[in-house]
Amino acid sequence: MDTESSKSANTSNCDHEIKNIDWISCKDFTVEAGEQQIRQYMDTWDIKHPGWLYSVQFLQEQEQEFKKQYHYRVQWSIPTQTAPIPRATASVYFIIEISTIKPNTLPVDVHFLIESTRSKHIPGRTRFRENWLMDVLESKTLLMDTIDF
Repeated sequence: MDTESSKSANTSNCDHEIKNIDWISCKDFTVEAGEQQIRQYMDTWDIKHPGWLYSVQFLQEQEQEFKKQYHYRVQWSIPTQTAPIPRATASVYFIIEISTIKPNTLPVDVHFLIESTRSKHIPGRTRFRENWLMDVLESKTLLMDTIDF
């Protein structure tokens, strides 16, 4: 498997490229490999703001009838020199699924959700938009401004 290569496809209704990676096979999957691949996939995202930082955390493994799910949270923030601990973070939740009935040589299934939204995004089919993260940060900041501590 060539984990360094990136796949991409042009969408028919816009000029933006939808990028993806070669995801690991089910038989080769480990929690650590899942984290590494999430990082590799996020490296394909078109992030304009230079200050974004993130941390990846494995949350849990869930056994279901015909698959195992591995849940990860990626917390994004924009710390600054004057505010090294950001007021808000935006989370992206990744779920990597390993089928227990399909051939284990197939790649894992992956989808992700942005905090406070219900849309399920699939790598290779969804173009990530940085404003999704910004919207979460702005919503949290506006909410915090309404609360007196």
